[in-house]
Amino acid sequence: MAAQTPTEALKKLSVNDAPGAAEKAGSNGAPSGANAEHDEDSDDDADEVAAQGGAGGESGAAKKKKKKKKSKSKKKKPTAQSDPPRVLVSQLFPNNTYPHGEEVEYLDENRFRTTNEEKRHLDNINNDKTADFRHAAEVHRQVRQWAQKNIKPGQTLTEIAEGIEDGVRALTGHSGLEEGDALKAGMGFPTGLSINHCAAHYTPNAGNKMVLQQGDVMKVDFGVHVNGSIVDSAFTMAFEPQFDNLLAAVKDATNAGVREAGIDVRVGEVGAAIQEVMESYEVEINGTTYPVKSIRNLNGHTILPYSIHGTKSVPIVKSNDMTKMEEGDVFAVETFGSTGNGYVHDDMETSHYARVGDAPNVALRLSSAKQLLNVINKNFGTLPFCRRYLDRLGQEKYLLGLNNLVSNGIVEAYPPLCDKKGSYTAQYEHTILLRPTVKEVISRGDDY
Repeated sequence: MAAQTPTEALKKLSVNDAPGAAEKAGSNGAPSGANAEHDEDSDDDADEVAAQGGAGGESGAAKKKKKKKKSKSKKKKPTAQSDPPRVLVSQLFPNNTYPHGEEVEYLDENRFRTTNEEKRHLDNINNDKTADFRHAAEVHRQVRQWAQKNIKPGQTLTEIAEGIEDGVRALTGHSGLEEGDALKAGMGFPTGLSINHCAAHYTPNAGNKMVLQQGDVMKVDFGVHVNGSIVDSAFTMAFEPQFDNLLAAVKDATNAGVREAGIDVRVGEVGAAIQEVMESYEVEINGTTYPVKSIRNLNGHTILPYSIHGTKSVPIVKSNDMTKMEEGDVFAVETFGSTGNGYVHDDMETSHYARVGDAPNVALRLSSAKQLLNVINKNFGTLPFCRRYLDRLGQEKYLLGLNNLVSNGIVEAYPPLCDKKGSYTAQYEHTILLRPTVKEVISRGDDY
């Protein structure tokens, strides 16, 4: 058996498209008018009173007494996601029975893993952590399904980003407004909305007025975490058919990387497979034909608990990197295609930041930097954040302190990454678990 499709539970669960679905759901996603049970009347046989000798001398006619049962209202649990998504995923899938991703059996020398008792035991030991990944993946699928249907030209990037982030927070049940709440579950990193020649790491800061245009190509890259288990997945949206081949090239290249990935595979071999597929495409835009190039200085990466970028990278071009993928690794396989130089550089205003896990112990002189670091530690830890997230927590006039943390190596800034102006870039990405018994493409959905 080659690759299993997502489970039936995943196929059936979708954003409700029926007209009026939003009206049928309350702000928390529960049905707004759960039907109360009808009052039921029960008849009791009247006692027969003897015509003679009865108290009060009443006649012997039978009398019936009616008793009313107290009405009970039953609240029905939601069985489908609301629009916009606000129903807790844990309600839709009780007892941690979240859908599996696409499961692919190992081949060749690793084929034994499928039935090996020791490997099965190791897999079972990790059940709780795997359930966290599946929980996060299901949130990602449902929110992105809603986003793909609702994102339209004319919307501001702020409106789009906040729509996605509100959905993630609602579906995980963690708003992130109370101290430490965002560390339990919610956004794995800020929503990237990178337009045209900008390939990655762009999200609007406060006051951003940028509007999505009909001729734009937008990368939508966001992460969801549950207890620090991060699912990282991305897709690209375009509204003009002339970009179809660009998107197809990158999607096929990502799928090639996912197919190639596995235990004991060298990451350089994965990069070669990605590049071969990517660069077999060309795209005609406004009458000019461009080859699709892999962006050679962007990579996939491992994911660690509460850390989006682990210690291993997955190149998207052929390389001599002999690093092995290993059992237990969690990889984000992401590919970027470009009609430009196939090389990105830092550009535009920075929005993404993350505290460095092994940052040096520096004596901070600025009180604003000390105060901000305390906020970061308590609310994000090593999870990436953006300026909008600090605004949301009520932080003000924090830029001086933030820049001081960056200059001292305590916080890392992630500026937007861009190819040459006038070019177009696209991205697709999946998270895969190299489980002891099987490779699970945890973020796979019906959409990509």
